[in-house]
Amino acid sequence: MTRLPTLKSAKRFSGDTLRQYSPRGLLLYFLSLALIPAVAIGLVKGQVMTVMVNAGAFALYCLAAIWLRKGLMAENPGPQNRLQTASKWPLKLLSALLVAFTTGMLAALGAQQSVVMAAFYGGGAFLGMYLSYGFDSRQATTIMAAHGYSGDEIRQTLTDAYAVIKNIEQANRNIIHAELNQRIAGICEIAESVIADLEADPRGIRRARKFLNVYLENVQQVIQGYAKTHRQTDSKELEQNFRRALDTIESAFQEQQQKLLEEDMFDLDVKIEVLTTQLKREGIL
Repeated sequence: MTRLPTLKSAKRFSGDTLRQYSPRGLLLYFLSLALIPAVAIGLVKGQVMTVMVNAGAFALYCLAAIWLRKGLMAENPGPQNRLQTASKWPLKLLSALLVAFTTGMLAALGAQQSVVMAAFYGGGAFLGMYLSYGFDSRQATTIMAAHGYSGDEIRQTLTDAYAVIKNIEQANRNIIHAELNQRIAGICEIAESVIADLEADPRGIRRARKFLNVYLENVQQVIQGYAKTHRQTDSKELEQNFRRALDTIESAFQEQQQKLLEEDMFDLDVKIEVLTTQLKREGIL
């Protein structure tokens, strides 16, 4: 009897994934596709100017679409991108200007319109971009200084923590086990919640710094290590050890949430040390 191939478990369809595949801004790509027949006809007829104008317009519309998509995503960042410094360039505005210029160029050089009419078409395209997408409005998230740490230092600490979570999620995608995938996704959600709390109120950064810089990176090593080794062996003992490690991690993360606004920092530090030692003793770290 032929053995059926192993199916990969379903992965969490996150907000970042939704933003990545959002249809907003795709219309410009379809607009550029309309120029391909004109380029082909120009090639057949040997009209060099027609080919150059339409091919150039195709490239400029595609570039405008890329800028627009990036501008739209920057305005609605996911948790892991929210703390990144806002772009210095107004991408949506630049996209609108590029669309206006390209449309005017097509009207003047492609359709042989007068300069006035070309400017009219370009202005209409610019207005259409504004009415459809607006202009850039995203501001960088402000982080207040706390406990001797500057706002930039706290921002960098939280950004690095989000990067670790992203690495954990990537490792989770390489683990083919629905139950473990769900548990790791839950751990990531708890960690993101802790970071979001610190973003809203950074006064707990001193108590959470070790959690973010030490324990979270240890968790990353645990999950990445298991993601690399579990496919090479079908050891039930390894899987059971990993489950115990996840139990330990979940407990520590939940306690971190509760301890974040409390004053018992020393007690939490001791427990993190004990948990790290336990993971190393079990061969997980």
